[in-house]
Amino acid sequence: MDVARLKQSWSLVAAHGDQVPLYFYSTLFLAYPETRQMFPTNMAGQRDRLVTALGHIVSNVDQVDRLVGFLQDLGADHRKFAVRAEHYPAVGEALLATLRHFLAEQWTDELAQDWAAAYGLVAQVMTEGAQAAEAVNPPWWVAEIVSHERRGFDVAVLTLRPQYLLPFQPGQSIGVSHPAVRSWRYYSPANAPRVDGTLELHVRAAPGGAVSSRLVYGSAIGDQVHLAAPVGDRLTLRSAGSADLLLLAGGTGWAPVKALIEQVAAEGSRRTVDLYLGARSRSEFYDDEAVDKLASSYPWLTVSRVVGVDVARPGEVTHAVDRALVDGDWRSRHVYVCGSDEMVSHSVAALTRAGYHAGQLHHEGLGKHWYGPSWRTAVDNNPGGGQ
Repeated sequence: MDVARLKQSWSLVAAHGDQVPLYFYSTLFLAYPETRQMFPTNMAGQRDRLVTALGHIVSNVDQVDRLVGFLQDLGADHRKFAVRAEHYPAVGEALLATLRHFLAEQWTDELAQDWAAAYGLVAQVMTEGAQAAEAVNPPWWVAEIVSHERRGFDVAVLTLRPQYLLPFQPGQSIGVSHPAVRSWRYYSPANAPRVDGTLELHVRAAPGGAVSSRLVYGSAIGDQVHLAAPVGDRLTLRSAGSADLLLLAGGTGWAPVKALIEQVAAEGSRRTVDLYLGARSRSEFYDDEAVDKLASSYPWLTVSRVVGVDVARPGEVTHAVDRALVDGDWRSRHVYVCGSDEMVSHSVAALTRAGYHAGQLHHEGLGKHWYGPSWRTAVDNNPGGGQ
């Protein structure tokens, strides 16, 4: 397998942009129409994910150790789409047809052999990852909505009860799908593991978001949803040791931060924790009762609310990190940042400028909330393929 030849050919194909996934999925669905039901009705995000995954795989094809973990996770994760080992040959056939189409006269027998070998390796590792996961977790859990509270026009707090225990760590993300929507979106539970196994989700309806809109506007107590195995470790406390914490949260980014605070309380670790909770306006602090209860219950927790927009200063926006950096020097602490892409990128940039090092800054990769932290890691490592 000629690695240089693979990379060069992929760069030529990727230059065709959106036409590549459009051709691939058209070829796949025409030849194997039964595969269409595995994919969401709106294929826009799925098309981008294909290009991103292939770009990541090809760019790391000569770094097997780095690639294997990604592919194993991807194989395990694809179980929730009902992907089985027998589906991989169909995908490989459509992929080779797509490459042949866009490379035209540059497609050779040698290149075909290289791509067939590369895809064979990918399919093998993904299949093994799925088989290994099968021994640990089901493809998905069925959960009942036992509480549904609207906390604003576009925000809801849901409590879910899985039919059987779904183990997770605070700060991890769990895939969520409504049976009426063939799409998944990842959310971090807003609680540490509970004795009764219930999960609390904070959901903001995203424009055009099939899953989030269904959860906020189209769900009720008694409805069932599907949950995928927890993924990601960037927001877990493991790498922070026993250090004191600075927590920066914006909007529904408060959810995983709330879970981390509950974990600190359960551990009795005597950490000092300072929380800066930001929102665009005072009315957007949708979980005030829970925030105040935590602050009054734990003397080691200090809470500061930061309102981003002040009518007296039109055009100016204050982020939680801006207030925190004015209030103190937190460089002896581990910092967890959770919120929108804009909030996270602004916070990380401000902290970095202020002398905080990467090892003490904890946040998930930007974007790709519908496909989980392992996907966001891949996108971070392959920025040319994002959505």
